[in-house]
Amino acid sequence: MELPKPPPKSWKTGSRDHKTEQVLVDKLNISPLTAAVLAQRGFADPDKAYSFLNPSLDDLYAPNLLPDYDEAVKAILGARERGETIYIHGDYDVDGVTSTALLTRFLTKIGCKVIPHVPHRMKEGYGIHMDAVGWAKEQGADLFLTCDCGVSALEQLDAVYEAGMKAVVTDHHELHDTLPKAEAVVNPHRKGSKYPFPEISGAGVVFKLCAGITEELQHKKEHFYRAYLDLAVLGTVADVMPLVDENRIIARHGLQQLTVSKKAGIKALLGVSNLIGEKLTSRHIGFQMGPRINAVGRIDDAAIALDLLLTDNREQAESIAQRMNDLNEDRKTQQREMIEAAVIQVMDQGLHEESVIVAANRGWHPGIIGIVAGRLVEMFWKPAFVVAIGEDGVGKGSARSIPNFHLANALGSVEGWILGGGGHEMAAGFSLKEESIDGFRQALSTRANEVLSDEDRMPTLQIDAEVTGTEADRKATEEMELLEPFGEGNPQPRFLCREANFERVLPMQRHPQHARLQLSTGDALRDGIIFNQAEEATAVKGSPVDLVFKPELNTYNGNTTFRWNIEDLRNSSDSDVEPTSTVTS
Repeated sequence: MELPKPPPKSWKTGSRDHKTEQVLVDKLNISPLTAAVLAQRGFADPDKAYSFLNPSLDDLYAPNLLPDYDEAVKAILGARERGETIYIHGDYDVDGVTSTALLTRFLTKIGCKVIPHVPHRMKEGYGIHMDAVGWAKEQGADLFLTCDCGVSALEQLDAVYEAGMKAVVTDHHELHDTLPKAEAVVNPHRKGSKYPFPEISGAGVVFKLCAGITEELQHKKEHFYRAYLDLAVLGTVADVMPLVDENRIIARHGLQQLTVSKKAGIKALLGVSNLIGEKLTSRHIGFQMGPRINAVGRIDDAAIALDLLLTDNREQAESIAQRMNDLNEDRKTQQREMIEAAVIQVMDQGLHEESVIVAANRGWHPGIIGIVAGRLVEMFWKPAFVVAIGEDGVGKGSARSIPNFHLANALGSVEGWILGGGGHEMAAGFSLKEESIDGFRQALSTRANEVLSDEDRMPTLQIDAEVTGTEADRKATEEMELLEPFGEGNPQPRFLCREANFERVLPMQRHPQHARLQLSTGDALRDGIIFNQAEEATAVKGSPVDLVFKPELNTYNGNTTFRWNIEDLRNSSDSDVEPTSTVTS
């Protein structure tokens, strides 16, 4: 089946401030291209730009600014002093597994007795299952410590206290009006929080809490950072946290530490991901390492991934990593089949004509529906809710969104149609009865019509700056590595070049929808590549075109080449757009 192409995009680019750019060029000794990106992204001040280009661990915020920090430290160290058992409950995604591994390794290192647990997606579902409370009690736990979960587990944490245990919650998800019963609820999103940057991951919350405990015990922070940044960066990047501010610091230094990690599990994971010896970037986590960890939690048991990150045995680590690799291949096969089935359902039933897409099926795997929802958003640019209906008639759902449609708020507005749910602005999970799906769809469409503008309904290419061909050369592209790591909140720079000409368009033999290009900008000749638009590129060959592109260095078989990756194009004669305007391609 040929999948539908995404809808046309609008182009948005700001006017360049060449005076500000020149100040940055002079003060920081950088190229005009890097200066243009910094200026557009709010770093016009040279000192702030320098700090952005050189993120320092010394600039991490004080852990004791976290809500309930003192209470959490007191509960954890108190359990340590009394020789009590701490039951660590995480989640089944990368953020939850790395949070659990970090807590387990750190607390064990400082002398705590710990029992780690991550839930089985199929058997326990999202969050804390009531059975987990019983297991913790049966294993003699005194303190129930959560990571990347817990803020919405009101009944479960009440049960923790009824069972004679105490609880500490560490989480980063949106909070409801009522806090769970606990000695401490460490969540930077809490009302009244003094923490300067709330957008850290679950692993980030744990990382900062443990860094604070390190200082409380008068141990060296440098040793702590070397030991745990590798786990913190995995959770931060894989959970698609904005890579700015504190997350940027964790990501930049964490990627460096990931490369030299001594953990047997991380070494094995790098091996099966074919990343040994590579200079790691956020893309390697997002597209190679993270999916292998997530695949286990999606279609098997996340405890397998936790075992990988906790083992110190090389042979065991390699065996687990290979199993995870095999499961990831199975996941990709099921994913392709489910995406095709979902698109057929959407098109046949006209679901794409609604303001939101709600697709459901009894045969779908609940561990993969989040990926399917993400692909539906890409194809149709509408919030997508995908539901896997169980044999009991209850559906497990996953949602992905577009900007300005806040999923956690949307689910709150239709809570009468669901059994439960929660999450973030752009990703969420929920459950509902099969007979509620039509009402759920209608209620969400009403919500979308209330909050989404016509502009929101059109995907946008945010362009950093309009440039000439000579500006976007190899040297400047190499220098822009200073802006890494790229990801949410700090995307790879994207530029606009006007009135270029395709000298040659060479469709790839095995994948003719893609093409290699040779193009002229009037002041420079550039090699390029375009994906999924070879036909469009061929159609405008010989005519002036406006291009949106990312300059990049592509390494293949040890050979690195410079090229422009063309993301979108339009005939120059079709538009008289100004740099500050919006263009529809």
